[in-house]
Amino acid sequence: MSLPFYQRSHQHYDLSYRNKDLRTTMSHYQQEKKRSAIYTQGSTAYSSRSSAAHRQESEAFRQASASSFQQQASQYALSSEVSRKAASAYDYGSSHGLTDSSLLLDDYSSKLSPKPKRAKHSLLSGEEKENVPSDYMVPIFSGRQMHVSGITDTEEERIKEAAAYIAQRNLLASEEGITTSKQSTASKQSMASKQSMASRQSVVSKQATSTLQQEETFEKKSRKVAIREKAEQLSLRKTLEETEAYHAKLNEDHLLHAPEFIIKPRSHTVWEKENVKLHCSVAGWPEPRVTWYKNQVPINVHANPGKYIIESRYGMHTLEINACDFEDTAQYRASAMNVKGELSAYASVVVKRYKGEFDETRFHAGASTMPLSFAVTPYGYASKFEIHFDDKFDVSFGREGETMSLGCRVVITPEIKHFQPEIQWYRNGVPLSSSKWVQTLWSGERATLTFSHLNKEDEGLYTIRVRMGEYYEQYSAYVFVRDADAEIEGAPAAPLDVKCLEANKDYIIISWKQPAVDGGSPILGYFIDKCEVGTDSWSQCNDTPVKFARFPVTGLIEGRSYIFRVRAVNKTGIGFPSRVSEPVAALDPAEKARLKSRPSAPWTGQIIVTEEEPSEGIVPGPPTDLSVTEATRSYVVLSWKPPGQRGHEGIMYFVEKCEAGTENWQRVNTELPVKSPRFALFDLVEGKSYCFRVRCSNSAGVGEPSEATEVTVVGDKLDIPKAPGNIIPSRNTDTSVVVTWEESKDAKELVGYYIEASVAGSGKWEPCNNNPVKGSRFTCHGLVTGQSYIFRVRAVNAAGLSEYSQDSEAIEVKAAIAPPSPPCDITCLESFRDSMVLGWKQPDKIGGAEITGYYVNYREVIGGVPGKWREANVKAVSEEAYKISNLKENMVYQFQVAAMNMAGLGAPSAVSECFKCEEWTIAVPGPPHSLKYSEVRKDSLVLQWKPPIHSGRTPVTGYFVDLKEAQAKEDQWRGLNEAAIKTLYLKVRGLKEGVSYVFRVRAINQAGVGKPSDLAGPVVAETRPGTKEVVVHVDDDGIISLNFECDQMTPKSEFTWSKDYVSTEDSPRIEVESKGNKTKMTFKDLGMDDLGLYSCDVTDTDGIASSYLIDEEELKRLLALSHEHKFPTVPVKSELAVEILEKGQVRFWMQAEKLSANAKVNYIFNEKEIFEGPKYKMHIDRNTGIIEMFMEQLQDEDEGTYSFQLQDGKATNHSTVVLIGEVFKKLQKEAEFQRQEWIRKQGPHFAEYLSWEVTGECNVLLKCKVANIKKETHIVWYKDEREISVDEKHDFKDGICTLLITEFSKKDAGIYEVILKDDRGKDKSRLKLVDEAFKELMTEVCKKIALSATDLKIQSTAEGIRLYSFVTYYVEDLKVNWSHNGTAIKYSDRVKTGVTGEQIWLQINEPTPNDKGKYIMELFDGKTGHQKTVDLSGQAYDEAYAEFQRLKQAAIAEKNRARVLGGLPDVVTIQEGKVSVMRACACSFCTRNMFQRPRPCSFF
Repeated sequence: MSLPFYQRSHQHYDLSYRNKDLRTTMSHYQQEKKRSAIYTQGSTAYSSRSSAAHRQESEAFRQASASSFQQQASQYALSSEVSRKAASAYDYGSSHGLTDSSLLLDDYSSKLSPKPKRAKHSLLSGEEKENVPSDYMVPIFSGRQMHVSGITDTEEERIKEAAAYIAQRNLLASEEGITTSKQSTASKQSMASKQSMASRQSVVSKQATSTLQQEETFEKKSRKVAIREKAEQLSLRKTLEETEAYHAKLNEDHLLHAPEFIIKPRSHTVWEKENVKLHCSVAGWPEPRVTWYKNQVPINVHANPGKYIIESRYGMHTLEINACDFEDTAQYRASAMNVKGELSAYASVVVKRYKGEFDETRFHAGASTMPLSFAVTPYGYASKFEIHFDDKFDVSFGREGETMSLGCRVVITPEIKHFQPEIQWYRNGVPLSSSKWVQTLWSGERATLTFSHLNKEDEGLYTIRVRMGEYYEQYSAYVFVRDADAEIEGAPAAPLDVKCLEANKDYIIISWKQPAVDGGSPILGYFIDKCEVGTDSWSQCNDTPVKFARFPVTGLIEGRSYIFRVRAVNKTGIGFPSRVSEPVAALDPAEKARLKSRPSAPWTGQIIVTEEEPSEGIVPGPPTDLSVTEATRSYVVLSWKPPGQRGHEGIMYFVEKCEAGTENWQRVNTELPVKSPRFALFDLVEGKSYCFRVRCSNSAGVGEPSEATEVTVVGDKLDIPKAPGNIIPSRNTDTSVVVTWEESKDAKELVGYYIEASVAGSGKWEPCNNNPVKGSRFTCHGLVTGQSYIFRVRAVNAAGLSEYSQDSEAIEVKAAIAPPSPPCDITCLESFRDSMVLGWKQPDKIGGAEITGYYVNYREVIGGVPGKWREANVKAVSEEAYKISNLKENMVYQFQVAAMNMAGLGAPSAVSECFKCEEWTIAVPGPPHSLKYSEVRKDSLVLQWKPPIHSGRTPVTGYFVDLKEAQAKEDQWRGLNEAAIKTLYLKVRGLKEGVSYVFRVRAINQAGVGKPSDLAGPVVAETRPGTKEVVVHVDDDGIISLNFECDQMTPKSEFTWSKDYVSTEDSPRIEVESKGNKTKMTFKDLGMDDLGLYSCDVTDTDGIASSYLIDEEELKRLLALSHEHKFPTVPVKSELAVEILEKGQVRFWMQAEKLSANAKVNYIFNEKEIFEGPKYKMHIDRNTGIIEMFMEQLQDEDEGTYSFQLQDGKATNHSTVVLIGEVFKKLQKEAEFQRQEWIRKQGPHFAEYLSWEVTGECNVLLKCKVANIKKETHIVWYKDEREISVDEKHDFKDGICTLLITEFSKKDAGIYEVILKDDRGKDKSRLKLVDEAFKELMTEVCKKIALSATDLKIQSTAEGIRLYSFVTYYVEDLKVNWSHNGTAIKYSDRVKTGVTGEQIWLQINEPTPNDKGKYIMELFDGKTGHQKTVDLSGQAYDEAYAEFQRLKQAAIAEKNRARVLGGLPDVVTIQEGKVSVMRACACSFCTRNMFQRPRPCSFF
């Protein structure tokens, strides 16, 4: 697991990343490293001696060992020689702390001098050895560390190959030419040297020296001998492999070693488009695998073909990055891993971007010869960062309770991915962190500070500091918080900054700052409220207001936490409470060591306190160092030290007081002892003198009193500060003034100062700050430009606010004057043989005064060495371009420009690039110049420029404008116009609000497009607060004018009008009038010649401008509007209309928008004026603008044209309605109808005429609604002109008359009529229920009957099975259809259907199994079918059929059995003296008809 780079500078960085097993392995590995100096020290041992001597010694030893093995192999002494050689090597390794001789040769040589592995093994001489790339310098990089992490996988196959591979590397040669040396003597001496380490090293050193001096001889052998020796070598190799495998099994762990970097990758700083290589060399066994990472992400060579090349050759691992760009700036890691662990080494690559033209001659393959300004930092990147702030927050104004957000866009160059800057916000120099009041946010490019609920405590100077590495930038602006509007007018503002000064068991001292606004009357004092944390219950702590801004709150519960707030009061009322304080616990700090506390119920903030177990003690002694620490008119605070003699238990205190000069001591706290060595006394008489003393008490008793304090007079010891003096305002910006003053003399515990401002002569004072400021200087913002203000200051401390200082002198608010800043972007606009034309941009800051001119200096540059500066012009240049003459042809020059205003000459610009004075012969035009932007809005702006000085071989025919975002790359320019424009301006639209843009312009002629101009911008697309636009106005006389107003003018500002951005100063078609901050441009005779874009610029401001476009459509609109104003009309809401009233009256009316009291109306009929009289009634409502004329009725002579003519001052209007022909006749008929209707309604009449409805019982109800009836009114119903007798008399209570027709059928068809009549008249209503009307009604009746049908039921009879359903009643119009299993039933003698009363049935006689199935009865009402279904199958059929069989048998039996047809009665009553005759009948007739309706038998 890898670590972030910023944690690797600590030695303990990896402790938390290692598990227990890995730490055990590491400790074991480190112990072995201590025992083996040669093996473990590696590069340390290598560096202790000279590298050359070390290489010679190592090489000599290797060659001696290899020669010894080759000689033994050639003499066929395989077993014995191998054993002896192995033993010798083993002894040598043991003396060096090794346990396996197979590692000796490889590890010893590789640790001292890394040896590359080659495909074909050969013996190298010392000279050849020196050519091996092993002497790499290790770079010093503090940000790079290494760590080891464990891995669990194993590689048994590679471990088993270890011994054989090490042995064969120097013994076997693959070529036929076998190199031998005459070193047998030296080899024997080397093998015989086994006494001590020192003697072996000396012998080896001598052998190396002699070996280097001997001559090598080469012996050519026959092919047969070579093959035999090759076979013997293979046999020897097999024996060696078996031997080494045996030793590996005996002690396998000693073969394994964790990776170790012999050569670590080095950090590089390169230029763009260069290649860079990172190298590293790693040792370890098994051979480690190396993986390369970029910013902790593995590098995939296949993902970016050709970008990365990773190679591992001869033990050297390389990462090559081709054509580096800025994205390759990153941290790279080489990770080596084998079964023993993982090790990483880090290096950083910084890619620099060359700002000038790239000169390839200054670079060569490999490293750069230029001095590099970037270095490697602990961050691993460029040591210098450029930090800029865009879209910065300005001075802000808020109000208590509102939300506010401060933010700015942070631009860091170079941009380093995956690394974010450190953002810190400050208020008045104090760092801020996120809380319930403020929240900070960093989105990756924008930093934001948000206030969720503004308070006056939030007022102050806010600073954002952006830190990147060792570099930082910061930006500051002030935030003002105004008081919230008071609930009670005249109540004081809320106090602020409520804090806890001291806390103990018995009381907490609260302090606050007095508000700047007292509401118009002096503040009488303050009320302090407390609330226990976890509750919402606030309680007032003091009964009477306290004036001192500190107060000890008593009556607290020990261990509980509280929050506090303060309210100010004056004679008007109590103001808003302050922001609540931070929670504070009622605990004595001195007793915390003796108390055992634990937090409980964290949501309440309470602390449960447990006293130590008391033990028997002694009576405590008197307290010491008793003194009065604070005395006010409301309270006195005492402080003392606990006694030295107090035993082992806690003590409490009793406080006593007495008036000075007496010995009448009174105990203050009689009921509750004091637990803390501090106490606040209340209820003392102001102005009296007191002495105080304290006694201690515990379980053993009350001790002696302390020494009495000195005499203390009850009153405020802290005096109110004196008023500040010498108030001096000075200009700052066009909306702010800097106020300085002399601080109050002898002021104690000064909190700060309040500054107030007033418009001179107004007498109304407003606070400039609501949070006291310290020091003697403050910048008052939010002032109106051009206004004169006076200022005053007063000091504040805990005792109160001082008197106001004397008023300052009046000062007009405008920007202070200073020399302008340097011009920028000097460019060559045209070049001749002996002269050049330069252009530049106006300074960003003009110093508060208009720039009066520019001065240009130039110097020659010969051979890259600049000469002395010379003046190009003695008189200031007013334009931003200048032609410099008398130059030398083909000479190189540099230039600089300085601007000047009335304050003086500003600093010169930066030196321009080198320009060669030569005749330009290019065909295309030069670059346009003097680009500027104006009328910046959130989605648009206007870009202006001047034509190029050099137009090329042909005149300029147009311009192209390009745009891109300020931070976008060069390849992201996009054109704004497809076709070239001929104007020298362009209104750019479609911008994104808040985005910063840059612009450029290119000129074109017949030869082509020229070079682009210098950039204009960056400019942020935003509409600034207070921005106003040009407004068109048409006065009452029809005069058209353009008007503009500016609130940010300076005394030297002027309005400049232009048409299509060409000055209109001498235009005869317009007149311009400016007064104060307003200007008006009036058109004398607006016409087609005046079409264009009119703009108004305000000089000596920050680019304030606005424009107005008059095109053909706008021209038409303005001319029409002008005509309306010249010849005004009375606006009309509704044209003249006519309507018929209820009595048949005719009303003519129209409505105007507005009528004055002098408005007049003329009424015209057929071109003759008519007047009010018996026939015409006129009325005008001037409030609503309604004009009316009434006529009682229309007669034939009233046909014609009616007009109303309006006149209201100069305005006139008229409206006409034509009543001729069919229109008049229709209106006349409607009037007569309405008149008759009105007459009808004078007596009883029908409000709703006769209609019908079908009730739920399938009856038909005829109904009508009557009105204007009385008790004597009668109603009569008729059918077919025959009166219908009605049993009940109508009472007309609900105004509804009804006639109910039950079981409606064809016989009820006819014409129904109802008549109302009384002495006032009569009215009648008719309803025809015949033909189609009757069919429609019957359809509805049938529908109701069908809906009333019950579900089909099954009944068994003696004849068969009957299916039936009941309806309310049956009519013939209701069609009944039966179906069986979806097929219509064909009726026969066996299957019949019919209706009996309200029952609709289907009779199935002698049912069979074929009659099973689903039966549907469909009732058709004429439009819709209504179905009822029953399933006669299964159990339902079986039960019905069984019942049918039973009834059938019973009927047969009954038929064949004799029975009494007429039975005797059960009871007979016989009158006295009478005879009773009883008889019965058993005839067949009576038997057959016993179940039918009874009738008399003939027998009787």
